[in-house]
Amino acid sequence: MHRVNIERMIIFRLSLLLFSVAIFIVVRPTKAAAEQPNILFIYTDDQSHRTVSCYDEAYSWVKTPNIDSLAKRGARFTHAYIGSWCAASRLSVLTGRQQHAIESFRATGEYPGNVYDPEQCQFFPKLLRQRGYYTAQIGKWHTGDDSGFGRDWDHQIVWNRIKFPKNSPNYYDNQLIVRDGGDPVLTKGYSTDNYTNWAIDFINGKTRDPQKPWMLWLCYGAVHGPFTPADRHENAYPDADIPEPSDIYGPRPGKPKYVRDVGFWEKNKVGIPVEKKVRDLPPVAMVDIPGKPLKDWVRQYQQGVLAIDEGVGRLIKVLESTGQLDNTVIVFTSDQGFAWGQHGFKNKVAPYDAAIRGPLIIVKSDSQPTVIRTPVTAVDLTATIMAQAETNPQWKMHGRDLTPLIQGVKNFTGEQARMLLTHTARSYGKSTTVIPKPGDKALTHGPGVPWYAILCEGKFKYVRTLIEGEVEELYDVNNDPEELDNLALKPAFQEILASYRANAKAELQRTEAPFVGNLPAVKKVTKSDD
Repeated sequence: MHRVNIERMIIFRLSLLLFSVAIFIVVRPTKAAAEQPNILFIYTDDQSHRTVSCYDEAYSWVKTPNIDSLAKRGARFTHAYIGSWCAASRLSVLTGRQQHAIESFRATGEYPGNVYDPEQCQFFPKLLRQRGYYTAQIGKWHTGDDSGFGRDWDHQIVWNRIKFPKNSPNYYDNQLIVRDGGDPVLTKGYSTDNYTNWAIDFINGKTRDPQKPWMLWLCYGAVHGPFTPADRHENAYPDADIPEPSDIYGPRPGKPKYVRDVGFWEKNKVGIPVEKKVRDLPPVAMVDIPGKPLKDWVRQYQQGVLAIDEGVGRLIKVLESTGQLDNTVIVFTSDQGFAWGQHGFKNKVAPYDAAIRGPLIIVKSDSQPTVIRTPVTAVDLTATIMAQAETNPQWKMHGRDLTPLIQGVKNFTGEQARMLLTHTARSYGKSTTVIPKPGDKALTHGPGVPWYAILCEGKFKYVRTLIEGEVEELYDVNNDPEELDNLALKPAFQEILASYRANAKAELQRTEAPFVGNLPAVKKVTKSDD
């Protein structure tokens, strides 16, 4: 009997020990997970690099001290081409794949409606969840009526424009907000401030698991049209001076036909550029006001950035006060930029720096203030975030980990130095196999901008408009930052042009572009073109 009692006691103590170990494993994150940095990914909308005062191209009167403070601590990328427009840019970030290689995503129903199959179109946050991260998304959602709560996001406070198209113009107030998969609630208040407040609650630990590292994708709706500033900023920049873009009226020699035909602006009676009546039905929330001066539009646009800058300052402060700043990777960028008069445009989408180039600043605990001229795009951000989280992809991604550039270890060389961006309008994946012909609505998006491919490498930027017989474009990014002189039409640059054409095709092949075997012929250059 005594022996039986001893055995029972041993079994009981072993059971208790195993139970304690099991509880420890369940409650406590793994050592590897606990050591991972938090990731604050700030993503604005339609925000040009010209709106951030630490960028050389910013107007002299622009002031964004809080965003600038990030650049003083980390890497500022001068040439960030994250995407050509809202949905395509976000999808490439979420999947790590170029637009032409994202399967199952498609437009449907009332604009901006779209859907996808989460088995074919997988998003990287779910991989971070598997790695032990607590993931969250706050703000604008533009990629499918399924916003991924419970699969990609542990926590979500989302304005899902896709699921509620009638509410989709409400970029700045009266938004239908869904919390953690619940019912939509009409929510008042200036959206930029709302999103910042909810992000601060998350960082403070009110809406997350405090034992896990976290990743927050904070998606501001500003400064998308209708470009509404906060009430407190309506009188900001009273003395703003707006130089008139050199080719606002054309004729824009050397550009493709759709650019030569652009005409959003005209001179009024006193000779200043004002908006023309061009579109009967402008894009959702993109109000057209014929007669409104360009300078007033630009001033209003810049005013809308001020609340973003204030929000960044508040986020930095709460990271500092909670002791998380040194262990948080901060990425600040936008889905793309926005052109105001350059090349005649009032829009994004077009393949020019004025229209799609945005800010990008990345801060790590061990990063030093540096300026990086290497061109980057959306898929590079995915690769970099995955690397920082020490998370391996489970599907093929197309980007480059930017960590070596941020840390100053090395520069990219050879094929790794190439940056590709494609625009295939509202088509994705296998639906891009056949390039639409002129006249087909599927060929264009925005103000008639057709499919194109961009390759940036070294000192040149190459643009191939995917229309039979259309001109190619080649710009010297150092000597012609406004992209006015198309070197592709000069006989002296034909050898360089041919190499960029070949490199662009190679990148299209590497990134699985279905249309790479169906590229239309380009215009042949003769001496008369010079």
